[in-house]
Amino acid sequence: MAELNTPKSSTGTGFFVSWSGYILTNHHVVEKCKVLEAVRPGAPPVPARLVSVDPTNDLALLQVSLRTRELPAFVPRARIGQSVFIYGFPLTQRLASTGNFTTGAVSGMAGVGDDTSRLQFSAPVQPGNSGGPVLDQNGNVMAVVVSVLLPTQDEKSGQGPPPQNANFAIKSSAAITFLEANGVEPNMKLRSTPLEGPALADLAREFTVRIECDLPH
Repeated sequence: MAELNTPKSSTGTGFFVSWSGYILTNHHVVEKCKVLEAVRPGAPPVPARLVSVDPTNDLALLQVSLRTRELPAFVPRARIGQSVFIYGFPLTQRLASTGNFTTGAVSGMAGVGDDTSRLQFSAPVQPGNSGGPVLDQNGNVMAVVVSVLLPTQDEKSGQGPPPQNANFAIKSSAAITFLEANGVEPNMKLRSTPLEGPALADLAREFTVRIECDLPH
């Protein structure tokens, strides 16, 4: 299994979790960073302060001077078969720097080795998606993108099919606990109106940012 940012990667995704400029992302996105910045498409980067990390659950809390016009709510639990929608900033040197929107479904309620802190989903993700929100049809946060399952050496050499669409996210329950432990009250006022894809992407764009990391040389 691989995280969606390698040690040399300099970008990830995060999303606002409060009206006071707090942003949630992955610990591995910000680990070892010398300088952290948050970027909205079409706007200059702003400094991001690292507030807290949870290496076990791979979560990190940042704070910026930016404010969000929309604040997503957290769904306490997801269901297998439920549609998922991913918004983030993968491969920004090659793909659109304005953001990327993909769709899929919850395909499993645990991660590798029956890790119950994770769920599995089928929506395509790439390096740079780490730390981004996994949304339901209404725009509520179900989980936080964290990793993909890579092929084994045998699978790479053609001895068996490689894994397909085996991607993982941190369940919202772990994110809620992490935020509460750091004095950030998660928004639990769920949106109840289903949105079409374009409207959902527009909503996600309002509260999702690119995280840029300057690693020490």
